Amino acid sequence: MTRLPMMRLLLLIIAIALIVVAVTMPPMGCQHNSASGLRTVQMQIGRKMFTLEVADTFASRQYGLMHRDSMPSNHGMIFVFAHEEPLAFWMKNTPIPLDIIYLDAAGQVVSIRPMKPHDLGTVPSGGSAQYAIELNQGAAAAVGLKAGDKLAIPKQAQTAKANDNTESNVD
Repeated sequence: MTRLPMMRLLLLIIAIALIVVAVTMPPMGCQHNSASGLRTVQMQIGRKMFTLEVADTFASRQYGLMHRDSMPSNHGMIFVFAHEEPLAFWMKNTPIPLDIIYLDAAGQVVSIRPMKPHDLGTVPSGGSAQYAIELNQGAAAAVGLKAGDKLAIPKQAQTAKANDNTESNVD
């Protein structure tokens, strides 16, 4: 084979690979469903982009991340409540260590707390919060997040579902 046909073949293979990647990747900001059936959003947290499952109903907040043995390093869950209030979470049936990030209605970080697997003690927000984000333990520090920082809550994750019981999550 001469050099010109080989170059054309290589360019054709590269073009096909790019088309396959472009067709199979969801567009940025696109909502899609996770294995749990919850929709997901992309959210910048500190220096990293995360894919967060949206728990915006009483039932989805109650179940949270229970019964999961692992979670990808760039994934987590955002819990959405109808209004700001002091929140407290626990780790019933949750075998992976997590960070919990409590945020007020404006997206300001109220507190960041570690959570131990299967711990039935509550982990309080330490102030009024409307959102809570759970990430793998150590992720908040790894991206440089601290109390007082402000995060942009994706529009698709800003509102709890209608007829929602706003009792705090028990996960």
